[in-house]
Amino acid sequence: MSKRAELIEKYAADLKDKCGVTPNMDLLEKVTIGCGPSIYNKDSSTVAGTSETELATVKNNFLIKKLGLQDGPKLDQAIAKVMDQYGQSNRNKYRAVIYYLLTVHFKKESVYNK
Repeated sequence: MSKRAELIEKYAADLKDKCGVTPNMDLLEKVTIGCGPSIYNKDSSTVAGTSETELATVKNNFLIKKLGLQDGPKLDQAIAKVMDQYGQSNRNKYRAVIYYLLTVHFKKESVYNK
């Protein structure tokens, strides 16, 4: 099994166990691939839920640039909702899982169907 396939399995387990979501494995794989090499780096593969700069990066680089959403309070609310869903006490919040949850939240799966 490749390193990426192992990570996708880990992300799927987090979605099921920590978020209570049964993932669409095809979409999860596409979101993971979309994260690029950051998934292999311990620091960049996770998102610090309490760091304003980390959350701004998720908002600007993913929600606005990747998903094409307009900036506004709805983006911040969605990020807060996803962080709560993942569990505030959970230290390792994987970037791919957060991006997956946000993609589903905004019903932007079509971004990955190209």
